[in-house]
Amino acid sequence: MCGPTLFMAGERWRCFLAPSRSSVFRVLNNSCCRKKSTTPKKITPNVTFCDENAKEPENALDKLFSSEQQASILHVLNTASTKELEAFRFLRGRRSINIVKHRENFGPFQNLESLMNVRLFKYKSTVQVCNSILCPKTRGEKRKLPENRFLRKFLKPDIERERLKAVNSIISIVFGTRRIAWAHLDRKLTVLDWQQSDRWSLMKGTSYSSSVYLEEISSIISKMPKADFYVLEKTGLSIQNSSLFPILLHFHIMEAMLYVLLNKTFAQDGQHQVLSMNRNAVGKHFELMVGDSRTSGKELVKQFLSDSVLKADPRVFFPSDKIVRYRQMFLSTELQRVEELYDSLLQAVAFYELAVFD
Repeated sequence: MCGPTLFMAGERWRCFLAPSRSSVFRVLNNSCCRKKSTTPKKITPNVTFCDENAKEPENALDKLFSSEQQASILHVLNTASTKELEAFRFLRGRRSINIVKHRENFGPFQNLESLMNVRLFKYKSTVQVCNSILCPKTRGEKRKLPENRFLRKFLKPDIERERLKAVNSIISIVFGTRRIAWAHLDRKLTVLDWQQSDRWSLMKGTSYSSSVYLEEISSIISKMPKADFYVLEKTGLSIQNSSLFPILLHFHIMEAMLYVLLNKTFAQDGQHQVLSMNRNAVGKHFELMVGDSRTSGKELVKQFLSDSVLKADPRVFFPSDKIVRYRQMFLSTELQRVEELYDSLLQAVAFYELAVFD
């Protein structure tokens, strides 16, 4: 029985304990770009993973790859500069430098086995390098990861960047314990509609009747036009504060109801239309945060309204046939500080500027 052999299929390492070395090599004589089998491999619990420093059979590397694959790998190793080598996974840092130095001192690599004569290269790392050359994942391709990671910080669930880029209009929804407000904006940041409702029969008593929530929310949704996405505000209230439990329960019920009622086609296409946006992320975008607390966005919204009249190219545009009504609505709520109304507009603007525009 020969020792366990480690090889790479795609990007996953697998270790097999095979009855003979020749049968292992027949299995391994494939490119990493070959489609993975959908049949899961059974792994024996007693299998010991290969030690990178363990001595491998002579010419083992040459038997893992076809002659064409070997030629492609050797061409890269013998001709690429340090910078070009660093574009490949597992060849960044000292390894690419060591390859070029070894090539200068001893001439071109004659076979894959000779790569293990280079400092920092053992059998396992050499197989990794060969596979990364055959199936390169360059730094350019990885630039998407930080962007996606950035979006995940304030937007849930994960949405393909292409869908966000293609957005034509959204409805931004912010709700509290007494009212709900929503703003309908297109990708030019034109306010197509902006409304609020404060006729709540919710949060009265502690029954949290599902039928009452359904009636109230359905009535509000019926007034909303269609949009590519519906963006809900996600509050940062801590569940550990027991005194806030009734409010948290209300927010979770509201969010669940809106997800279900607005995601009308999710059961058919599996595409999310309702997203949750972090409240503090919007506050940071508009510099409304003081420590961990968010201040009112009233003055900022007031500035948006003024700029739409006074500036030729305002940040947010209110159509001339509607701006009088919006200003009156704003003035009627100014003394009460109706934050849901202000926040629904700010959240819509932040969504476009953070998630849609470059």
